[in-house]
Amino acid sequence: MRIRFVGTALVVFAALGPSLAVAQPSTGPRASDTTSPDAIITALYDVISGPAGQARDWDRFRGLFAPGARLIPAAPRQDGSIPVALPPDDYIKRANDALLKGFFEREVSKKVDGFGTIMHVFSTYESKRTAADEKPFARGINSIQLMQHGGRWWIVTVLWDQERPDNPIPAKYLEAR
Repeated sequence: MRIRFVGTALVVFAALGPSLAVAQPSTGPRASDTTSPDAIITALYDVISGPAGQARDWDRFRGLFAPGARLIPAAPRQDGSIPVALPPDDYIKRANDALLKGFFEREVSKKVDGFGTIMHVFSTYESKRTAADEKPFARGINSIQLMQHGGRWWIVTVLWDQERPDNPIPAKYLEAR
């Protein structure tokens, strides 16, 4: 997603071609990753971020998502086609090589709404190539749908769009948390 999630994972996505995931020790999600909406979103950004050459923990990533979950880059495509909804494993195949070049995404603001066991989070993000970069190379919004089930939180959908000259991020989505 040129990538990043959980809005961003996602900026990088448009430029990515298929790639193979790098093997990583199997860990699954950490117990602390799924205890709250904030925790699972923090884990999402954490797992896709890292310096060049650092393998991502894709088992941890997979463990954040509910069965049937999808990641969807919503930015307009040059050919006019509708973006494809990707299961986590397909996202991994497409994003891994780009992320291995160095990618850091972080949430800079969010808007939350929920009812019962469901929650929607508009998570404004910025993407950088290195953690020390002064300016992001991309910004956007991840629309993240969550559900609480079985004593934990699950990501159901991550739908994102990136900022462009004709699509600036509205001020209300940049307000401090």
